[in-house]
Amino acid sequence: MAPDSRSDSDARTGTSDVRRDGGDGGPASSDGRRPTVSSVAAHAGVSRQTVSNALNSPERLQPDTLKRVLASIEETGYVRSAAARQMRTARSGVLAYRLDPVLDGISGLVLDTFLHSLTSDAEAHDHRVMLYTADSDEAELRQFERLTRARSVDAFVLVGTHAHDARYRWLTERHVPYAVFGRPWARQASGKQSQHAWTDVDGAAGTSQATEHLRSLGHTEIAFVGWPAGSGTGDERRRGWEQSMSAAGVPTRHRHALDSAQPDGIRSGAEAARRLLEAGATAFVCASDSLAVGAWGAVQAAGAQAAVVGFDDSPTAAALGITSVRQPLERAARWALDSVLSQLDGRPSDPADSGLLVPTLVVRESSVAAPAAHP
Repeated sequence: MAPDSRSDSDARTGTSDVRRDGGDGGPASSDGRRPTVSSVAAHAGVSRQTVSNALNSPERLQPDTLKRVLASIEETGYVRSAAARQMRTARSGVLAYRLDPVLDGISGLVLDTFLHSLTSDAEAHDHRVMLYTADSDEAELRQFERLTRARSVDAFVLVGTHAHDARYRWLTERHVPYAVFGRPWARQASGKQSQHAWTDVDGAAGTSQATEHLRSLGHTEIAFVGWPAGSGTGDERRRGWEQSMSAAGVPTRHRHALDSAQPDGIRSGAEAARRLLEAGATAFVCASDSLAVGAWGAVQAAGAQAAVVGFDDSPTAAALGITSVRQPLERAARWALDSVLSQLDGRPSDPADSGLLVPTLVVRESSVAAPAAHP
């Protein structure tokens, strides 16, 4: 929070808008005075308490009374003061979110949709989202310390989860509310129940959908272009492809020949696709749109009749006509907001509220049918 710029004498004599208005304020009207709770009450013909209830406990009012007060708030241009609310409630109305760097301009932008939805939904509940950066768990814990010590935020929304994530314990021990978009990978691997609620997208379901879609187009030599083993998200996406290929009767050794692991990126996706085309692949399920863009470019350069499916449904994939798996990021953002607001209202995070969201497949021009078999 920014330091109070009022002088000591202003604070003592109550000349600030916050003190004079009983903790509220808004933009100045044409006569130079700011609309206040009192002026809204006079305009609506109700008491100050009724206006307060309309703002903070609307369920206490009769519908016609609430409608009249809200109309007066709109007509007078009243805006309640965030600083005053913090003094009354000891809450800032701010949620903190780590902003990750954009790596290749494609996959790194996927969480922009999540952030946009989170910010929009938070604003609808009279909260704001504060962004911060950190390049490691240790750096993020230092940000936690700084923000909580200054009482700048009420809660954190965590993304980028990984095994042995140190953030959960730090926040839990200090009773700081937080929501998690991503699975607690270490506990999942050990079979232990998470101590906090979380939501995540079912990556295995997404790549399974992609594989079955390609099989419906007549493809049998369906390769997977993914990341090296050890990434929780990447391993889940590979698992969906493996399960579908196994169910289709593809032997383990042949699946291994169709599986390629490399760092995320357009160039590595292109190189993998070129190798796999030479090995006889006619379709590609990719762990990201970055890999899919590279694979699609290699297919087109080779003049091959091969299909490509990406993951994340990025604007780049849409522009290039690449079929891709769309994550329900708006639903994930709403879940995260509901979770932290519930905790702020005194209802602790319940691990039983955890769950996976099923993605959907968006079919485009890269869904090419398998080449006809030669007699």
